[in-house]
This record gives sequence, structure tokens and C-alpha cells, in this order.
Amino acid sequence: MADQNGTPIVGIIMGSESDMPAMEPCMAQLDAFGVPYEVKVASAHRKPAEVHEWAQSAYDRGIRVIIAAAGKAAHLGGVVAAYTANPVICVPMKTSDLGGLDSLLSMVQMPSGVPVACVAINGAKNAAILAVQMLGTGDVEMYRTIVDFKEQMAR
Repeated sequence: MADQNGTPIVGIIMGSESDMPAMEPCMAQLDAFGVPYEVKVASAHRKPAEVHEWAQSAYDRGIRVIIAAAGKAAHLGGVVAAYTANPVICVPMKTSDLGGLDSLLSMVQMPSGVPVACVAINGAKNAAILAVQMLGTGDVEMYRTIVDFKEQMAR
């Protein structure tokens, strides 16, 4: 893998502890792939300085891809993307108000120059797979992990 000493290379950030159950498939998939990650809970609206510091220092800590989960206004991924050059994958959380459509639309309507990738509503597992695919563009072992995964799915 990309990091032999277990230093996290994927950062997972979510706006609330209540997002944790929906993000468990992401963490489980990264565990299955053997990819080290770190998890942070911080709201873009309630703890903006903490989000700023976490995102801005991600690369120096060894993080290469960030997965951001949020619901409703769902600004977390965009705020994170504003403070890092790392790719950011957004996971819109299903909400009670609009079923997650509010989250999804908020995430995909980023301004020019601050892109994020976005998976389906509650698409946490796909976010993990996409993160490893991104990592695989520069790491043969990560690439092989995805090739093997896709071959197993085809059986």
C-alpha cells in the first residue's frame, strides 16, 4: 500500500456524530482494502476554524484524498476543498426534509475553481472505492487492489 507505517492517507470528515452510522460502510470498505484513514467530526458552520485547520494541514499529515459527509446545507465538502489541494469526495447525507436532495444539490453546485467529486446520497461505500481509485493512479498496489475488487464483483 501507499503507506507502510499505517499513517492515514484518507481523511474522513463529517459534520455531525449523527452522520457516523451512514459513514460506517466507508470505513468498513477502507478497512477491507487495508487503507489507513483518520476520522474527524466538525461542522463547517459550528466549528469553521477547526475545519479550516484540519483541511489545511491534511497534506502535511499524509492525507492524499478527503471524504466529506454532510447533510442539509452540506457546505462541509466545499469548505474543505477551499482549504486544500487534495481531491475531496462528498457524500450527501439523507435528510428528513428533502431526502438528501438538498445535500446533493448543495455539493454539486460548487463554484468554478473549487471542484469536488460527489457520490450518491448515503453513498459512503462508493466514496471509499473512489478514494482508492484516485490513490491507485499513482500507486501500483492500490491500483491492483481496485482491479482485484472489480474482478471479484464480476464473479
